[in-house]
Amino acid sequence: MLKLICASVIQCAFLAAGQVFLKISLEKFEKFSWTWKFFRDFLTNWWLLASGLSMVAASVIWFYILKHNDLSLAYPLISISYIFGTLAAIFIFHETVPPTRWIGVLLIMAGVAFLTKPA
Repeated sequence: MLKLICASVIQCAFLAAGQVFLKISLEKFEKFSWTWKFFRDFLTNWWLLASGLSMVAASVIWFYILKHNDLSLAYPLISISYIFGTLAAIFIFHETVPPTRWIGVLLIMAGVAFLTKPA
């Protein structure tokens, strides 16, 4: 079980990092246009590359998790990425997270604890 939890946390960290990198890359884009400059900027956006690499890493770890664990246990653990996403919103994007979202994050954490508790 500990191996599954560790793999899930790492997979969710890569998943959330991919979304963070994607948001950063999209903020750097200008308004869409059918110009060479737009597509050159798109193809040379390192944040977008980092997003893709993070998603690939998350997928490879997910393949491992699925191969060695029940889907009914593994799939809900992806919700750990919501926790990482909320923390990224605060510390990277300096967003304000209202109390209702914190309650949601706490409920997700409680759900993960129930899922990983031995029967």
